[in-house]
This record gives sequence, structure tokens and C-alpha cells, in this order.
Amino acid sequence: MKANIRQTRIGALVLATLLGVSTSSFAQKNETNTLTDAQKAEGWTLLWDGKTNEGWRSPKSDSFPTKGWIISDGMLSTLENKGKEAASGGDIITRKRYADFELKVDFKITTGANSGIKIFVQPNIAPIGKAGEPAAVGSAIGMEFQILDDKVHPDAKLGRNGDRTIGSLYDLIPAPMDKNVKPIGEWNQAHILSQGKHVTFWLNGVKTVEFDRGSEDFRARVAESKYHNIPGFGEWADGHIMLQEHGNQVFYRNVMLRELGKK
Repeated sequence: MKANIRQTRIGALVLATLLGVSTSSFAQKNETNTLTDAQKAEGWTLLWDGKTNEGWRSPKSDSFPTKGWIISDGMLSTLENKGKEAASGGDIITRKRYADFELKVDFKITTGANSGIKIFVQPNIAPIGKAGEPAAVGSAIGMEFQILDDKVHPDAKLGRNGDRTIGSLYDLIPAPMDKNVKPIGEWNQAHILSQGKHVTFWLNGVKTVEFDRGSEDFRARVAESKYHNIPGFGEWADGHIMLQEHGNQVFYRNVMLRELGKK
């Protein structure tokens, strides 16, 4: 078996050479949690190194959660806890805050899973329940790129017009019904661009949501959402990036960001 793998590797490198692709570039493209020379030149950095919890912490403390998350085989994953929101280890946020940025994250869900990638997260705001009521336990407050198994999880039928389905701005703006979603067990990519007040979401290269924070339309949507009791929701100057622990197993890798205007 090892010989076959080695032969396949050599054959792939020969093919890369014939196609005019450098072997170093070819190797980089096949490694997870790494950046190519081109990505580095464009200003991309890894928010997660693929091995440790460096750069991340709980919204509730300065430490990384001691449970609910596992780092293994180049993947960062939440653990199954019967779908209870932030009830095990809780969410994790970046130590740094960001305003103008471009973010890319690979994620893979399991059947019936729920999670999310949040931006402009404000850990000082208390969590809320499903109707916006104060909650003792809950997810940190921010704008969420929803990650969900739309076919199985009940959240897909809640909210308004599908605004809790995968690729949506959770509870505010629905992603299109014909969005490009990979099957359970395959990797998807979330892509978020935040520049000034303008924010765009893509799922697997296809745009799902576009909006302006603080616009008349945005504020009207907030007023109808579970966030209606949070003053200035989504209009903060900056905030943390967050990966949500929602009691279902979801895998993350290749978490990368570039701050706009910086290289």
C-alpha cells in the first residue's frame, strides 16, 4: 500500500511538472491549514493553525473551553451534546477584533447538525433565547452565517422565509433555495466579505446574502428578529470572529482571514 501511495505521489508530481506547475505549489495545494505563497502575498493569515487553540478563547473567559471541542487530524470540531446551544464547552472567538476583512472557512456537517460562523461578536452582551428574551445560557451575540442541515434540522422551517437555513444571515436574511450545498460528510466553504457597512456571504463560491449594516432595510429586519431588544445590533465598529458550539458535531479547517488594506 505504501508503495502505491508513493507511486501515485510521484505520478502526480510528474504531471504537475508537465503542466508547468511547480512541485512546491502543488504540495501546498494539497495541504490543509496552510497558505500558498500567493495567498501570503495577498495578505491572508491563518486564524487557526490546525494543531493548537492558539488565537482563540471562550467569550466568557480568557481561556479556551476545556470541553465541547476537539482538535484532531487537522480539524477543529464541536462535539455532540443533543443539540444544546453553548451548553458544553460553549462558543469560541478570536482573541483579536476585526472590522474590514475577508474570511474563508471550510466546514463539514453531520446529519441534523446546527452551528454557525459569527462576525462582529460582542462578548459583553448577554445571551438571548429563541424569542429574544434574556437567557442564562446561550450563544454569544453577533451576525451569523448559518450552518445547518436544512433537510433534517427543525430550524430550517423556523424564522421567516427560510432565514435560518444554511448560508443565510441567521434570522434576518434568507439564502436562496437553490444555493450550492455539498452533501453531508463533504466539505463546504463559507466566504464572508465585510467592508465598511457592506457585507456579503458566499457558500461554495455562490453569493447567498448581501446587505448594508445600519441601512433602513437592515434595521427593519432586526426589528422583526430575535435581536429586536439589542440596541444597535450589527452596527458595531468591530468585533470578534466566532465558531458556534450548538451541541452537534461540525468540523472546521482552513480558517483564514485577511484584513482589508493590510498586507
